[in-house]
Amino acid sequence: MRKPIIAGNWKMNKTIKEALELINSLKRELVYIEGVDIIVCPPYTALSDASEILMDSNIKLGAQDVYWEHSGAFTGEVSALMLKDVGCEYVILGHSERRKYFFETDEAVNKKIKTSLSVGLTPICCVGETLDEREEEKTFDIIKRQLQGALKDLSQEDISRLVIAYEPVWAIGTGKTATPVQAEEVHKFIRTWLERHYSYQTSQELRILYGGSVKPSNTKELMREDDIDGALVGGASLESVTFIEIVKNAI
Repeated sequence: MRKPIIAGNWKMNKTIKEALELINSLKRELVYIEGVDIIVCPPYTALSDASEILMDSNIKLGAQDVYWEHSGAFTGEVSALMLKDVGCEYVILGHSERRKYFFETDEAVNKKIKTSLSVGLTPICCVGETLDEREEEKTFDIIKRQLQGALKDLSQEDISRLVIAYEPVWAIGTGKTATPVQAEEVHKFIRTWLERHYSYQTSQELRILYGGSVKPSNTKELMREDDIDGALVGGASLESVTFIEIVKNAI
């Protein structure tokens, strides 16, 4: 039985003060929640303070991106060692917004995954198709290409330490959500691909999240599907009431 994950991607939102207010609220309301891994991914500026508050709590800390070099003359970048040092356990990689606005490639995602794994961070590797690609019936081709590129040369042991998030780009921040049937179809495709390229055990143990306009009203329905193991939550993670409800609905 795979343990569900609910991860909040705050994107470029929240000052340090606002971030700590939200985290304290989540800590109070979710302190007795078991049976689900809870992750929050604030902006870089709030990570250090967030780490102190979350210490010894049931909420884990993640970052929204990382660079693939450990150090060097890379102005504005943050390394995996820095994230580990500040208390992060997870890092989101290959998010569609990184791909779209910052031209991130599958090759770059692959480098970031390898670097993150080397320091003990758990990557949440995002894959997903655009609306045009779905309407042209290219969904599975796109997912396959992204998986092949992002997971290139990773061992079975490496893969076992990953989380994958399917996020249809057409459903992110649009209010549109893939139906449970649509989401399950792609999750099942990902799991079958993992079985073919690694092993049945790996495919059954790796957790695959859904991301795309997740809210309290659709969480239970999505989680009923066999291959959906949780959610990567965007806008709804910015309000304590909605994120708390999503976490509770995932159990």
